[in-house]
Amino acid sequence: MPILLLVIVPFVVAAAVLAPGGRVGRGAFWVAALTMAGVLAVLLAGAPGILDGEVDQESLTWVGDLGLTLAFRVDGFGLFMAVIVSGIGLLVFTYSSAYFRGHHGGASRPDVGRIAGLLLAFGASMLGLVLANGFFTLFLFWELTSVTSFLLIGIDDRRVAARAAAQRALLVTGLGGLALLAGLVLLGQQSGTTTLSGLIANPPDGTITTVALVLVLTGAFAKSAQFPFHFWLPGAMAAPTPVSAYLHSATMVKAGIVLIARLAPAFATVGPWRPLVVGAGAASLLLGGFRALREQDAKLALAHGTVSQLGLLVILVGIGEPELTYAGTAMILAHALFKAALFLVVGIVDHQTNTRDMRRLAGLGRLLPGLAVIGGLAALSMAAVIPTFGFVAKEAGLHGLLELEGMGAGTVALVAVVLGSVLTVAYSVRIFDGVFLRGVATSTATGVRMEPAPIDPARVHHPRPTFLVSPAVLAALSVLFGLAAARVGEVIAEVAGSLDPKSADKHLVLWPGLGPALGISVATWVVGAATAEVLRRRSRGRDPRPVAATRVYAWCFDGLMRGARRVTGVVQSGSLPVYLGVILLTLLAGLGYGAAKGFPDWTDLPFADSGVEIVLAIATGALALAVIGARRRFTSALLVGGSGYGLALLFLAYGAPDLAVTQFLVETLIIVMFFLVLQHLPDRFRPPPSWAPKALRIGLSVAVGVMVTVFALAVTAGREAPSAGSDYVERSLDEAGGKNVVNVTLVDFRGFDTLGEITVLGVAAIGVVNLVGVARREQRRKRLLDGIDLSDPEALDSADRDARRRFRSIVLSTTSRGLAPMLAVVAVYVAARGHNAPGGGFAGGLILAAAVVLGYLAEGRRSFSPRRASPLLLVGVGLGIAVAVAVTPLLFGGTLLESAIWKVHPPVIGEVKLVSSALFDLGVMVLVTGVVLSALAAFVREPSDDAGASGSALEGAPGDPSREGVSG
Repeated sequence: MPILLLVIVPFVVAAAVLAPGGRVGRGAFWVAALTMAGVLAVLLAGAPGILDGEVDQESLTWVGDLGLTLAFRVDGFGLFMAVIVSGIGLLVFTYSSAYFRGHHGGASRPDVGRIAGLLLAFGASMLGLVLANGFFTLFLFWELTSVTSFLLIGIDDRRVAARAAAQRALLVTGLGGLALLAGLVLLGQQSGTTTLSGLIANPPDGTITTVALVLVLTGAFAKSAQFPFHFWLPGAMAAPTPVSAYLHSATMVKAGIVLIARLAPAFATVGPWRPLVVGAGAASLLLGGFRALREQDAKLALAHGTVSQLGLLVILVGIGEPELTYAGTAMILAHALFKAALFLVVGIVDHQTNTRDMRRLAGLGRLLPGLAVIGGLAALSMAAVIPTFGFVAKEAGLHGLLELEGMGAGTVALVAVVLGSVLTVAYSVRIFDGVFLRGVATSTATGVRMEPAPIDPARVHHPRPTFLVSPAVLAALSVLFGLAAARVGEVIAEVAGSLDPKSADKHLVLWPGLGPALGISVATWVVGAATAEVLRRRSRGRDPRPVAATRVYAWCFDGLMRGARRVTGVVQSGSLPVYLGVILLTLLAGLGYGAAKGFPDWTDLPFADSGVEIVLAIATGALALAVIGARRRFTSALLVGGSGYGLALLFLAYGAPDLAVTQFLVETLIIVMFFLVLQHLPDRFRPPPSWAPKALRIGLSVAVGVMVTVFALAVTAGREAPSAGSDYVERSLDEAGGKNVVNVTLVDFRGFDTLGEITVLGVAAIGVVNLVGVARREQRRKRLLDGIDLSDPEALDSADRDARRRFRSIVLSTTSRGLAPMLAVVAVYVAARGHNAPGGGFAGGLILAAAVVLGYLAEGRRSFSPRRASPLLLVGVGLGIAVAVAVTPLLFGGTLLESAIWKVHPPVIGEVKLVSSALFDLGVMVLVTGVVLSALAAFVREPSDDAGASGSALEGAPGDPSREGVSG
């Protein structure tokens, strides 16, 4: 079975769906549905062998030296969960194509392409999680499900409630993920293995193992919304209903259940495992059921019911007994079917009536009888009423709990399951009655009962038949699997047997016969239905208060934020000299500690290789010292640039042309950026702060300069092992196909480092754009509050009026029009030749950005507009190309960033050698261009920013001298 393709292909399709942005319509859901259908077909094709006991395994080494390997394993349980993920995903994507048709619920039109892409990315992450065998693999996909869930919950980011719910879900599941990571690390150290199969085969013991298991259970409880982390799930209902059906009922919230089910047979008897799983499961079962009886929103009632049902699953699979493992496996399937169906039904109700409030839905069953039948069948399965599959699975669980003898945890679990079953029946009756029959009764404060007014039939839109297909299939399966309990039970036995071989001989029956388990079930039906009726008669129809745990979370979060603001107010004073002083003092302390420990002798190092180097070093130092005496900002910027140019010449003198070219280009662009910044600052520096006299500043600067110099010399003299550079020189041409060892090192031998560095560059570009955007919005807000008309140039401040007085250089404009295209060609050439000659993607990107900057300096916004150029899009495209080149070798059995070399022989030209790492360099070039243009965009004002007109970036006035700057 091609496990890697099952995981990677949905990710690739998701990226393709997300790439066009909002231009993708509802067809994206059909693309996603076809993808999941393909995954499901592959899984079902391989199912016979897997269910017969075969196990497929695949692993992919990512970073071998660090032991980072993607390890996957398909056994019976992994296949079972993957089929649920892909099957439910197929139905949800089909349903979504109808759900997102037209304008929904008075809200703004959703970005359906983004929802489809993220939902498919989540499905791929969930597939990776349930098929993961390695610890690293499990944690990677565990966190990917949290991230995609965060993005989907907050998909409508203009709503405060959606943003808060997404943040809460990410923080809770993210912290749980960290606990899981710590537990897996400890288990790996204790067991000597980093795979789940190896851990379960030889489980370790001891105190460290106990601590590790508590951490793992913490992560599982947080992921599966178990007490005390249960409060995040109801808030996640801010997501669209298809998201809730897929993530928060059928799949993601079962991630913790999957992990507990895997580990319970091996560790159930270790330390506090059983008390924890029974305690958390019982609390969640009862609290969730109680809360579901109080909600007026049908979707929120289902969400709390999900918390309750997940508590039941934790108890069944967590105790670790073979019969309960078997029953828990069956219940996982039953829950996925009936709960996904109910969420989809409520979504249709909301879509057709524009409400989920059960106080307004009286009589809906008469208007939508087909939907009522579907919802009724799913509700019967949730209430575990014969002949549904929910009843079959619940009966197996009750029978297993009754068979436990002499186990205190078993008694507690049985009592909790019985009480929880009563609550489940009660809220199942209440939800169906509230949505399709009588609605939820209300009363006044004086106790006079009032029936809610039925919804206007004219406002109810009948759903298309295709809209009903997905919930109908799920509800039908809930009944059919119950009727075919014996046959389904045989498959479940094979699945559960992969968790615990002793579970392989268990079976399911539709009619269990008269006995204690059936008696308990009948009692729960009667008591639960009676409870629902009593509560309906006493209901006042009020919205309940937020969950107590949610209020505790809010109190802790707000307290943390207040503390953070206080700490920030102390350590972040806003003074650049203070920040620099702290940084330099810290550096000085670190170097001073190294000096106290003793530095190697550097007296044998050569002073210089030539007189040219001495001259360049003196000139570079002199320009740096001249900055101290400069009084004008522009002068100091030129002197700093001159010092940088001198350093570039030093690099060239030492035989490092790649470094020299990069340094020269960087300094050029930095000077331009300085010039753009200086437009908004006073011409001269303001006086230094009184708390930092000249003697202190000079002393600190000299101390740092001397210490850094001594440290650099000591590091150079302290080498004990031979340099890796000589090895790179020998391997450069043969293994990487390049003569320029510097470029080969960056994109091949140390390509992983470069990938990390350009990722940091991309993140920095995003940060710059967003910070400047926030500052501009705040500035505009203040001006509007002050009553300033931004469209009136006379209303702008003096600096803005000065910025109007621009002049256009005809010579520069004409020159740039011819020079900029030439620079673009040179940039591509420099990037392409970098593998064999000085150059490369970084230098090419800087040259290409310089061409755009030149055009802006000459033509202003006519040449460069951030909104048209989309520099962040370039950043994303460049990083995407680099990542694609890096991971492609993994698909063909190679290693990360492994180069492929092809030799072609086109006519006339002769032999041409093509190297795949050149494409990595192309991605670097595009990203660097985007990063530089993002910085440029930060200083370019759009017409809407200041109501200004286009013109050259060269203007006569340096700025308003009344504005204060910061001394360098």
